[in-house]
This record gives sequence, C-alpha cells and structure tokens, in this order.
Amino acid sequence: MRKLIYLAIAIVFLVACKSGKPYKGADVLVPEQFKADLTVAEMVQSDTLNTDSLPKIGNANILWWESFDDPVLMDLIQNALIYNRNALIASERIMQARYALKIQNANFLPMVGAQASAERGNFLFNQIGQVNELFIAGTGVYWELDFWGRIRNLSDAARFNLLSSEYGLQSIQISLVSDVASTYFSLLQAREEYEIAQRNLALRDSMHQIIKLRFEKGIVPQTDVDQSQILKAIAAGSVPRFHRKTVQLENALSFLVGMNPMRIVTGKPLTEQKLSLDLTRFSPADLLINRPDIIAAEYSLMSQNSQVGVAKANRLPTISLNATLGIISDNITDLSLRNPLWNLGGQLAGPLLFWGQLRRQVDIAQSKEYQALFAYENTVLNAFREVEDLKIEISTLMEEISIAEERKASALNAQFLSGERYSQGITSYLEFLESQRQAFDAELELVHLQQQLLSAHARMYKATGGGPVVQ
Repeated sequence: MRKLIYLAIAIVFLVACKSGKPYKGADVLVPEQFKADLTVAEMVQSDTLNTDSLPKIGNANILWWESFDDPVLMDLIQNALIYNRNALIASERIMQARYALKIQNANFLPMVGAQASAERGNFLFNQIGQVNELFIAGTGVYWELDFWGRIRNLSDAARFNLLSSEYGLQSIQISLVSDVASTYFSLLQAREEYEIAQRNLALRDSMHQIIKLRFEKGIVPQTDVDQSQILKAIAAGSVPRFHRKTVQLENALSFLVGMNPMRIVTGKPLTEQKLSLDLTRFSPADLLINRPDIIAAEYSLMSQNSQVGVAKANRLPTISLNATLGIISDNITDLSLRNPLWNLGGQLAGPLLFWGQLRRQVDIAQSKEYQALFAYENTVLNAFREVEDLKIEISTLMEEISIAEERKASALNAQFLSGERYSQGITSYLEFLESQRQAFDAELELVHLQQQLLSAHARMYKATGGGPVVQ
C-alpha cells in the first residue's frame, strides 16, 4: 500500500512539471502622452510597460457614432456588422479555433477504440497446423501521461489562438465600422459636389444665353461667347464625373453592408455632421488594452511561447498506458465473456540519437517566438504612429476648413460683384470667368476638407480601438 502511495505522489510530481517558460508579458516603451498633446519639454518622457499586467479589454464602441447624430449612418454600421462577409468569415475562424481547442483538450483523456477481426487458415498464432478459425472482438485504451507538459502546452497554444481569433474579429469589425463611416462621408461629399456642379452648370448656362443675346445685338465680341461656352462645357463635364463618383461610392457602401448595389438614401449633409469628441482623453497606454489588433498580436505571441514548450517536451520521453479487453473464440457462435482477452501495459519511448533534429526544432520555435514578439512590437509602434498622424491631421484640417470657409465666402461675393460689373460694362469677361472658376473651386475645396475631417474621425475610431471617450 505504501508503495502505491509513493507511486501516486511521484506521478503527481511529474505531471506538475511543464517544459518551457511561462509567458511573463512583453516590455514595450509607452509614452505618457501623445506627442500632439505635449509641449516640447514633455516630449522626452516615456515609460516601459509590461503587458502581462494589463487587462485584455477590446472595445467596439458602436455608440461612439451616435455623437454624429445621423440615424442613417448608424443603420448602415449595424447592417455591416451583421451582413458583411469578411466579418462572417472571421466569425467562422473563431468557430474553427474553438473546435481545435476542444480537439486538443481531448488529448488529456484516455483514447478508447474498438476492433473486431475474423481469420481462417492453417497459420494462426505463428504456427502451422490444421485449418482453424479465429474470431476476436474487443476494445483498446491508450493514454499518454503528460509528464512534461507537452499536451498542456498544446492546449495553451490552441486557447491563445482562439483568443487571438476572437480579438481578430473585433479588429475586423472596428475596421469595418471605420470603412463604412469613411465611405458614407465620401458619398456625402460626392453628392454635394454633384449639386455644386449642377448649380454651376445652371449658372453658366444662364450666363451663356445672356452673352449670346448680347453678341447678337453687337454689344459683346465673339470671344466672350466662346469663353462662356468653354466655361459652360467645363461645368457640364464635371456633372457626369461627380454622378459616376456618387454611384460607385453607393456600390462600395452596398458591398460593405453585405448587399447588392443599391440606391442609398443619406442622412444629414456634411456640414451638419456633429464632431463633439474629446480626442485628448485617450493615452498611449489605453491603446494596449483597447486596440484588438494589439491584443490579438500578444495572444499570438503567447501561443508561440507555448509552442516552444511543446518543442522542448518533444526532446523528452513520452510515457503512456495501454490496455486491451475483449473476447476470443474459434467459433463465431461462442463469443462470450467465458473466453476473455485482456492486456495491460505501459510504454516509455524517447529520442536517443536524432542528430540534433529536435534541438533545431526548439531553435525554430524560439525564433518564431522572437518573430511574434517583433510583430507585436511593430503593431504597437504602428498604433502610436496612426494616432499621432490622425491627431495632427484633425487639428490642421480644422484650421484649413476655417480658412476655406473664408475663401468660399469671398469667392462667391467676388463672383457676384464681377457679374454685376460685367453687366454694367465696367470689367472684362475674363475677370468674370476667373471669379466663377475661383468660386467653383472654393466650394469644392471646402466640401473636400469637410469630408477629410469626418473621415479622419472615422479612422481615429479605428486607431484608438473603438473610439475615444465621448463628451
């Protein structure tokens, strides 16, 4: 009895052993604040942060888009999250990872199989004699004892792959939301450009008719008629161009929401979209717990760390138990427990001379772990860069929009005054043409900048891992 107790203690001790090193987190250099929010003196401050102590959150804050107060945009985002095929493909990857984890965890349990055989001949049990028949039916059990943690490491790797795929789905969803919003804002821009082009065409056509009448009365020269015709043709050419752009953006948006190309009714125009977001209430450290692509990259690193443990365990012996239980008879009608067949045994198998192959497998696994670490660090660095780029983009676009609004107001006023002066014969038609061109360009430029600002906010939603804090 005492020997059995000692044996049980020894087995528990051995099972507690696990090859490889436990994951202890990745050390990344994280600035206290974003550069765009700092003074020059503060830019040198930064801290090294270990990611193992950070909670894995992941955040697809769809409610962030309610601040734009556009129900059409919200409906499009909701439909995209339900019907977009790339998101559905990512969901299936999660299911596959879950099944893979269940398959891997089954290796902790004994494997039970069944077999039956029937033989007839004069060569049975390695002996030659008279013709006989032999019938066997039974079950077999195989159980690998996970002394060195090989199966546990494989289970950990499968679990980390599952978590990585789940956060990968969140990353796809956040990118999808950002793409839908950016495409929607581009569609609003295209429709406003189309309306501006139509208004300008109507204005230039009206002026062209007036100039033709004045030419027929001998008031203006032929060159004025030709110049007005050229300007009208330029405006007319922009109408189908912006119409084409509108339809193609509708098609792109339809694809994102998982639908066939369709007519999309938009909500509020660009100028009425609200931007009441505080972009300073989000620190660099927040990215490590909010951006799902960063979290997914770290889980991939953790999975590869477990694979190093698997490679190390493969260099050690495997210990397994096997058993067989069945019945045997030389008459198929006499198969019963009166003729039992059983076997119980164990097996120790390990590498002896593999010429360094298993050592090289460990080296490869460790190299892949470094590769996963560099990929994780690269994801973090790219996240910081994206947010910094968007912060400066948003702040400078707001300045540009303020200047463009003044330019538009001045250009429209100059166009009106030039038209009046030309009607009175005070100025040349070339001056009036130039004022029309500048007014047209100023209107288009302002719409373009407004779309860029809204799209930058959409990309900020993605860059911050689901949106900064809403005021």
